Amino acid sequence: MKEKYRIVHLPKEKWQGTVLPIGYTTQEYYDVAVDRQESGFTFTIRKKKFGRPVTHTPEEYDCPDRLYAEYYPEARAWGVLEAGRLVAAIETCPEIWSNRLLVTELWIDAPFRKQGLGHALMEVAKKQALREHRRAVILETQSCNVNAVDFYLHEGFTLIGLDSCCYGNNDLARKEVRLNLGWFPPQKAKPSDGENGIRPERPEERHAAE
Repeated sequence: MKEKYRIVHLPKEKWQGTVLPIGYTTQEYYDVAVDRQESGFTFTIRKKKFGRPVTHTPEEYDCPDRLYAEYYPEARAWGVLEAGRLVAAIETCPEIWSNRLLVTELWIDAPFRKQGLGHALMEVAKKQALREHRRAVILETQSCNVNAVDFYLHEGFTLIGLDSCCYGNNDLARKEVRLNLGWFPPQKAKPSDGENGIRPERPEERHAAE
């Protein structure tokens, strides 16, 4: 991430309700298949190509992504401002009953992608999880958002589950299946402000999906 970009806390009283225009175009998807067998079920997830590019925009959804939604009362948000304008943001909220930290929002404006901002914002969530002794960082993405899935995998997340009818009863056919991903702190990591077991991303490791 360029030094000129500084991550700052986004106070709820100022930023609540701010719309994050999350949208993307993809030529690939992770095809999720559920096969019932006599002895149980088999799940397969394989990357495939669409016949043509597929675009998803905020206008598709009745409820666009916003910071500090009412159903996340304990949320906290951080972001990057350029000339007073929000160009990147991450929001987290503790899932108290399971002692996990949920990443509820992650957004980077298109002109500011591929500069390390995604990695830097995700580091904020990981450090928060370590400080608060959370056992995992979890998030939701979609099987057709390949760039997002690949970015999270690059950040050390792994598949922890899926929901084949989260958005509609034909999610499998539409190739838009909810995927749940999780990051687990290293066993040797100790939550502290000084040393938390996380190092900065090197330029040569920067992932194209950011």
